[in-house]
Amino acid sequence: MTTATLTYGHGTENDFLLLLDEADQIHVDPAKIAQLCNRQSGIGADGFIRMVKRDGIWFMDYRNADGSLAEMCGNGIRVMAKYLIEKGLEQPGIFPIDTRDGVKHLRVPADGDITVNMGQVIDEEDDVTAGNENGVWSGYHISTGNPHAVVFVDDVDAVGSLKHAPTVRPKELYPEGVNVEFVQITGDHVVKMRVHERGSGETRSCGTGTCAVALAATAKKGMKLPARWVINPPGGRLMVDIDPHSNATLTGPAVLLREHDLEPFLGK
Repeated sequence: MTTATLTYGHGTENDFLLLLDEADQIHVDPAKIAQLCNRQSGIGADGFIRMVKRDGIWFMDYRNADGSLAEMCGNGIRVMAKYLIEKGLEQPGIFPIDTRDGVKHLRVPADGDITVNMGQVIDEEDDVTAGNENGVWSGYHISTGNPHAVVFVDDVDAVGSLKHAPTVRPKELYPEGVNVEFVQITGDHVVKMRVHERGSGETRSCGTGTCAVALAATAKKGMKLPARWVINPPGGRLMVDIDPHSNATLTGPAVLLREHDLEPFLGK
């Protein structure tokens, strides 16, 4: 454990700490993960990715910033793929990464944007609302393997602070919490979004959230699939394609910035 190195990277400023544990031998306590991801007491990140190899396939063991388990992360899996290529653990091209939401296939060039097949995105056809002290907005219950409440607003900036989780109704739809996306349609197949992620707070971007937004925006506009949307979270630009069977692919950048020795943080 004392020789382990954490790599810090991001996808559209949705940032992560990555730990290579190919032999699946390192345990980092959830409370320690929360401390590492804390921007005051640790390194700071939106999530923690332990990279394990099981039965010849890489597995993404993903946790939110508070140490809680999550199914997967669309930005995080692209950053993980970037790591595997840069470290020579995979070759550029198409390869799979397993997650708690099943196996995802990625197209990873030597340089440039990375595409991940996110699987099926489902409109659960439930009416939902999300609100805070600035208002209440209506929208869609979307499943991408993890739950999303996607609501539409006139101005994403007018929503105000998303430091605290918005109030979502009906709350019984989300017994384990929910990611909440606030969406402003700004052009033909173009939107802006902000997101409060369960277990992490407001983040600069959310990969599964962009896929949920793309399907909800398609429904909001009364359009049919297939559809392509350009999604602009605060951290950058992503593109989502949804085919006629509601399968989504997410394309965007991934960046690795620096490495940290894990040992100094273990005693804190």
